[in-house]
Amino acid sequence: MSLTANRSASPAAPASSFGPALTALASGAVFGLGLGVAQMVDPLKVLAFLDLAGAWDPSLMAVLGAAVTVAAAGYAALRRRSRPLLAAAFSRPGAVGVDAPLIVGSALFGAGWGLAGYCPGPAIASIGFANPEAWWFVPAMVLGAGIARWQARARTADSGADEAA
Repeated sequence: MSLTANRSASPAAPASSFGPALTALASGAVFGLGLGVAQMVDPLKVLAFLDLAGAWDPSLMAVLGAAVTVAAAGYAALRRRSRPLLAAAFSRPGAVGVDAPLIVGSALFGAGWGLAGYCPGPAIASIGFANPEAWWFVPAMVLGAGIARWQARARTADSGADEAA
């Protein structure tokens, strides 16, 4: 089926429906560019930053400082708005407690970052920079995320069965 035939078979989407997708695309592109400029796609640079007892490279503190500054300015601007530009209302996460899966997941994330020098964003951006180790890391990361999702669904199913009993 051609794209034209598919469009004529369904009602036309409002022009504003592309706004969030284009905003996400632009944000991702800027984020990826920033990772590249900051050299966070180089695992040796990240590992040098994490090596506090050895040849510590503090230059990524500037990246952290810039990120915090931009985020603080963004949140300050959002607080003055009654609603977001591309949605009917703000969507805020509900309050959640610290539980065992959060602690274990955080420890695994930190261990993976410390061992490989990658976290998810820079790992994906590294594929674009043709870093060969990213081709090994990203599939392992996706597998780990899949296992985590499977475990979360199993926990949800178990708690639902407990409530029904």
